[in-house]
Amino acid sequence: MKLWEKNYEVNAEIDRFTVGRDREMDLYLAPYDVLGSMAHITMLESIGLLGSDELPVLLRELRNIYDLTQRGEFVIEDGIEDVHSQVELMLTRKLGDMGKKIHSGRSRNDQVLVDLKLFTRHQLQLVAADVKDLFDQLIAKSNQYKEVLMPGYTHLQVAMPSSFGLWFGAYAESLADDMLFLQAAYKMTNRNPLGSAAGYGSSFPLNRQMTTDLLGFDSMDYNVVYAQMGRGKMERNVAFALASIAGTMAKLAFDACLFNSQNFGFVKLPKECTTGSSIMPHKKNPDVFELIRSKSNKLQSMPYQITMMMNNLPVGYFRDLQIIKEVFLPAFDELRDCLRMTAYIINKIEVNEHILDDPRYDPMFSVEEVNRLAAEGMPFRDAYKKVGLDIEAGRFTPCKDIHHTHEGSIGQLCNDRIEQLMAQVIEGFNFERAQTAEKKLLETC
Repeated sequence: MKLWEKNYEVNAEIDRFTVGRDREMDLYLAPYDVLGSMAHITMLESIGLLGSDELPVLLRELRNIYDLTQRGEFVIEDGIEDVHSQVELMLTRKLGDMGKKIHSGRSRNDQVLVDLKLFTRHQLQLVAADVKDLFDQLIAKSNQYKEVLMPGYTHLQVAMPSSFGLWFGAYAESLADDMLFLQAAYKMTNRNPLGSAAGYGSSFPLNRQMTTDLLGFDSMDYNVVYAQMGRGKMERNVAFALASIAGTMAKLAFDACLFNSQNFGFVKLPKECTTGSSIMPHKKNPDVFELIRSKSNKLQSMPYQITMMMNNLPVGYFRDLQIIKEVFLPAFDELRDCLRMTAYIINKIEVNEHILDDPRYDPMFSVEEVNRLAAEGMPFRDAYKKVGLDIEAGRFTPCKDIHHTHEGSIGQLCNDRIEQLMAQVIEGFNFERAQTAEKKLLETC
């Protein structure tokens, strides 16, 4: 069934090509299509386009369809074009002409827009929770190993003293910054496009503020043309936020693979989280982190894929935008899978507390000696030269008893402040507004 079909049939190959993977992708959107319809028909009843006796019947049946989506039993039948058509067909089968009334004052254009925004809003909440879980694991490990020193590197050369407290904590703070991007993406997402119809509004006296409140949006996309222009733009902005998180995880995964290797031996992954070789019996490969690195790098390409799909499109709707769903909708599950795997392994990772027993790392204390001499009055450049010559002559004996006291250093990690940063960002999402509105809408049935 096609909502636009009249007195002719489309060529079967054209139909296959234009529908593409829409049925598959629209299953992601099914519960949100129902929620959007519930808000829309509640508004239609308030302006006289539905009878007061019809609204509770429609809401009850929509709730039944919503429950099907939650049980994984909702399907888009063969020959049905999309989720919107399927929902309307189910209502019409059950309620007759009453089911045909729900589309007044809207287009599939604003219908899919609100579906995408409700879906994305929910997924961003789940991503934020998973980021927070990984953040908590990193902070816990940072505090646990704050006294354990490790080499810091520049140019992959041993450079200066670092610590596992700094290493774990650095990734925690990186995630706190990533969450700022996620919050911005959430706020841009959490605006209501419903009522923009095909992009030019409607002659019906729609109450767009009512649907905004019913669905728990912060505000509406006010200009109806801009509401349609937001298709693709929202996905691209969200993709940049997801890519920022993925970038942090890709770097962490690379470090974990490197530091787990025998030539470093800084950390040890739990053996049950590694894989073996079909020929080398000694191997314990960090495949999970290698896959996290690759998946995270793939996710970082998503904003550019979306940009190219929507690039150079003039104002109005175009079918090009349909393809964005294929890269965008599955991305949340992939990112969340990486976040959960990373948190699980970070929780179980073992740290080598005796790295500095190896004399190959002695030169990393050279700056400590230069600073000691400079503090005693020797000009810094003279101290630098003296220590350099001592190292070359084999006379350098490091003092490994170091004292870094400034904020964010080995001796003062500022993890409590990093935790405050994360808490402030999470509070700024105001997830409760959307959660409360959706719950109330479902309870009206």
